[in-house]
Formats: sequence, structure tokens, C-alpha cells
Amino acid sequence: MNAPTTDQLPVVVIGAGPIGLAAAAHLVERGLDPLVLEAGPSAGTAVRDWAHVRLFSPWAEVTDPAAEKLLAPTGWARPDGATYPTGGDWAEHYLQPLADVLADKVRYGATVTGVARAGRDRIVDADRDEQPFTVHIELADGREERISARAVIDASGTWSIPSPIGADGLPALGEKAGGDRISYRVPDLKDPAVRARYAGKRTAVIGSGASAFTALAYLADLAKEEPGTHAAWVLRRGIGTSTFGGGEADQLPARGALGLRAKAAVEDGHASAVTGFRTQAVERDGDRLVLIAEDGRRLDPVDEVIVLTGFRPDLSFLSEVRLGLDERLQAPTALAPLIDPNVHSCGTVYPHGVGELSHPEQGVYLVGMKSYGRAPTFLAMTGYEQVRSITAALAGDQEAAERVELTLPETGVCGGAGLYGDPDASQASDGGGCCAAPDTLQIGVAAPATTTGGC
Repeated sequence: MNAPTTDQLPVVVIGAGPIGLAAAAHLVERGLDPLVLEAGPSAGTAVRDWAHVRLFSPWAEVTDPAAEKLLAPTGWARPDGATYPTGGDWAEHYLQPLADVLADKVRYGATVTGVARAGRDRIVDADRDEQPFTVHIELADGREERISARAVIDASGTWSIPSPIGADGLPALGEKAGGDRISYRVPDLKDPAVRARYAGKRTAVIGSGASAFTALAYLADLAKEEPGTHAAWVLRRGIGTSTFGGGEADQLPARGALGLRAKAAVEDGHASAVTGFRTQAVERDGDRLVLIAEDGRRLDPVDEVIVLTGFRPDLSFLSEVRLGLDERLQAPTALAPLIDPNVHSCGTVYPHGVGELSHPEQGVYLVGMKSYGRAPTFLAMTGYEQVRSITAALAGDQEAAERVELTLPETGVCGGAGLYGDPDASQASDGGGCCAAPDTLQIGVAAPATTTGGC
């Protein structure tokens, strides 16, 4: 038999999360064959890890148009567009049904361990662009396979690599040894075992984004029911006017409400802020931990530590393809200056698509949170637009690929997720939220000559 030509091979999509499954839906719509490789046992494995956390966005803004078209013949109906899903809702009522429709185009328990050009390591130039990609995977039972692909879309996210405590980006001295009392996730305090871990205890919460706000709000609620519960909020910087986000001025009301809840936790005495504290070491003090700053300050002993300092991409399995990445953010070179958190919030990210997401290695793309590297400003609707543009380019429709416009809210903080079980916060408005965009978002509309919200 003759080997298939590159054009007859599938487009491999890494990750069956919101952006990876949206990529598959767009590929199907374009008549291209996707193969989604998911390391976990189900769709949205990473999302299910924060099933208890509510999004800032209503249902109307967290589903992809191409995915909805694919789901429609099954009788699927989007939940009330004005309500706000939890991560669990998103996975069960959207991501898993979408993966089920894609059927054998999604493989579970398939961990990607390497991507390369067939017969070419990253050094070899000869006929490189004519070769298909070879994707190495390890299955749940330990077996290994190689899959040939015409293109690779990496939507694996950053969830698997949380940033450490150390202010220099490296683990603090003693961080590993104290790991039994350190968590890198927002706790689910409705779980009895997790609740017992923090009830009546003193917990250090490290971080300044929405995830830290969420943890502070959860612990403040717990403190009202369990005496002795207290949070020490550890900030590398001081507290300023923007520390708690946009508040009542935030264009995403649920996000603004979250910042106000964190502020109330401090003002009501359920949390105490420790500012300018850049952690260098973690020491044991009996059954408790002591954080030590670079300037020698020592935090009073705590029972638990919750580290919410962001995430970073796993680039290890992409070592044999030629990526063009910014040296700071580890994001595509052309995208990095547009998403630099030193300059931009999620609302001032310039519209981008296949052009900004391309690499020296043709046919490989990082999308979704993975494309933002270490920048925390990603919103899911941005990812949906990314894959719409990329799949158009793969189908040869360059005009559609270049037709990208995205307008996002400018105030408040970005990243993280909203509060669980707080309908007053989440129903404040039918505007946008985390992982989405407000009513001004336009998909598939030619960008005007002058685009607002850029740098």
C-alpha cells in the first residue's frame, strides 16, 4: 500500500479541554480530520480539577459556535445563557458531550511525549517542511505509539505546572520538603476532608490574582463558621488602588465582586495582608511551616500554605520542533508583546490569530492558555478565535484566517476564576467574564483600519 500523503493525515490536537475540542470542531467544519489526544480519562480533565469553582462568564460566552453546530443534531441545548457554570458544569454539560460527538476522533489516556518532523531532528534542514509530523504518545497501560500528522495544534494548557513559592521563579528552599502542607490549587471547602484541612487553621495564601482572591473569600466564609480559621495573605508587592481589581467599576461584575470579597476578608479581620514579602525559604516548625523572605523576615508559623502564583507551559515534548518563543513569557514571539502583563490586561490584548501564533516550524501551533506562556491574561473566547483562525489557514482560506477581531473589557484583573455558589456575584449582569468576552466581542468580522484596545 502507498503511504498517505501529508494532506491525508489528521491534524493532531493535544488536549481535550475547551480550546482543544473547539479546534476539533472547527477542523470538522472545514472538512479536515482531527485527532484529539487527551492524557486524562475524560474530556476537560484539567477543568474537572477545579469543578467547584464558578466561571466569571455566563454560558452564552463559554461555548464555541462551531462546537454548537456539531452538537445541535444530537438535541443538545446550551444551558441558560445568562447563568454562570462551574468548572464541573462546563465539563459535564458541554465538554464531554462535545467529545462524545467527536467519538473516535478523541483518544483518552494518550500522553504526548514528543513531537518532531518525521526523520528529522531540529537540526536538519533538508526537505524539512515536506515531512509530516510524528507525534509520540504513551498510553495508560505503558505502551508507546507514533502517530503521523499534517499539523499539530497544542492546546494542552499550563495546568500541570503551577509556579512555585520562590519569588525568583524557582522553588523556595524547603518547599519540596514541606509539600505535605502545601497546595497549588484553590481548595474545595465543600469536600469534608479538604474543609477539615483548613478549618480552625492558619493558612498562608500566596498570590495576587483572582485565584488568590477566590481562596481568600472561601477561607473568610469558613472563618465565619469555624473559629480560629485565618488567612495570611502573602503579597510580593504592596497594596495599591488596583490590588483588588476593578471593583464596582469592573466591566465584568462577577470578577469585580470577587475582588471586593477579598478586600472584605482583609477588612473584616479574616485575613491579614503581608506585603513586600518575597519568599526565599520554607522551614519546619514542628507540624507547622514558617515562610522566610529574601530580606530575612519570618512569617508567623502557619498550618497550611496555598500557592497561587500562576502557571507555566510544559515545552519538554516540543524540544525537536523549531519554536519561536519570547525569552520572558515563553509565548510565541509575535504574540508576546501584545499580551505582556507588564503592559496589558486581558482587555487590551491586540486582536490576534494565525499570524501571531505561527512559528519557524510551519504547521505547529500553541493555542489557548499554552500560547500565553506565563502571561495570566488569557480568556477562553480568545482561544476560540485563535483556533478559528488557525483552522481556516490549514484549510487554505487565508482571507478568513486573517479576519480576526476581539474586543475585551479593560478593567479589573485577569486570570483565575470566580466564586462558587454566590449567585448575587455571578448574576450581577449579563456582561462577560473570565474565560469569555462582553457583548462587544465580534467573531469573523474584518478588523477596521484602526483597532482600539491595542498597544
